[in-house]
Amino acid sequence: MADVDLACRECHQLRFTSQLEELAAQARQKEAASEWSAAAGLWRQALELLPADAAQAQSIRDHIAALATKSQPPPKPNWTKRLGPFGAVVVFLLKFKSIVLVALTKAKFLLFGLAKLKKLLSMFASMGLYWALYGWKFGVGFVLGIYVHEMGHVWSLKRFGLRASAPMFIPGFGAVVSLYDSPPNVGVDARIGLAGPWWGAGAAIFFLLVGLVTGGGIWMALANVTAMMNLFNLIPVWQLDGGRGFRALDRQQRLLLAGLMAILWFASGSSWFILMLLGAAYRIFMVKDHPAQGDRGALMEFAGLLVLLTAIMAFSHQSGALQRGGAPNAEPLSAHPPVVGQFKFP
Repeated sequence: MADVDLACRECHQLRFTSQLEELAAQARQKEAASEWSAAAGLWRQALELLPADAAQAQSIRDHIAALATKSQPPPKPNWTKRLGPFGAVVVFLLKFKSIVLVALTKAKFLLFGLAKLKKLLSMFASMGLYWALYGWKFGVGFVLGIYVHEMGHVWSLKRFGLRASAPMFIPGFGAVVSLYDSPPNVGVDARIGLAGPWWGAGAAIFFLLVGLVTGGGIWMALANVTAMMNLFNLIPVWQLDGGRGFRALDRQQRLLLAGLMAILWFASGSSWFILMLLGAAYRIFMVKDHPAQGDRGALMEFAGLLVLLTAIMAFSHQSGALQRGGAPNAEPLSAHPPVVGQFKFP
């Protein structure tokens, strides 16, 4: 686009002020989260909406250069070279220690939702329902999977400085998190919505790994149904997490995501993708609520979740089937109904 189109010829007023402000706000949020590469990408998008000779453009170019230095990995310490292969082992252990600390921090955060007696009792009520239907192992594990999903929303809300309640369980229907503040834009709303399935996928992977180590069919069943529940939540309609994720995508990005859904349907044979495609078609051709400029980060997160959850479902189902073949008494994988985890405004 020519520079003359980016500003008024007479008053020199910028033509894309609102878009620039939104991109700047998103970039600062990425910087606050130390996501330097993502922040630099947003600043580059802002740069395209400014005349090349504008003072703001030069300031942004300087800022992008500064971010580039932050995104470079730190140099390897000299002492690791002197230790040879043992140095690589030490560096790995140090990194592993950091991962453990992060995991412990997240585990501590998960206890936050259990601090309120009313919320805790609602969780026990849901466990009791699924306990009666499928046994105590499945009942406890499945409700904990829903809880991790909901705490993903809570963690994301707190990350963006928004107030929210701990999860409240509704036996037989899932759980909800009440929001007391509105997300500032559709990009933030999409990330809050997709955070639940990301944490839910983590819970599914945990169940899967325990199942591989112990050989317990119930763990594979939990991995499968937890992944299935989170995939169901990605249907792009209503207040489901997929509906919130779709709000940040433009028409072309929605078409790309629909194409990925069709490919995954063909590859996996899962009927959930029929519902996803119907929801996507409704949002693309009927509602037409797409923004003028799509959020590339939200698109990548959505696509990554679709692929990851489909892979977990396929692997857990196959591994569970093999375990049942070798152990006739192992618990079968059941087609448990998905439970919707949502968050709402009070």
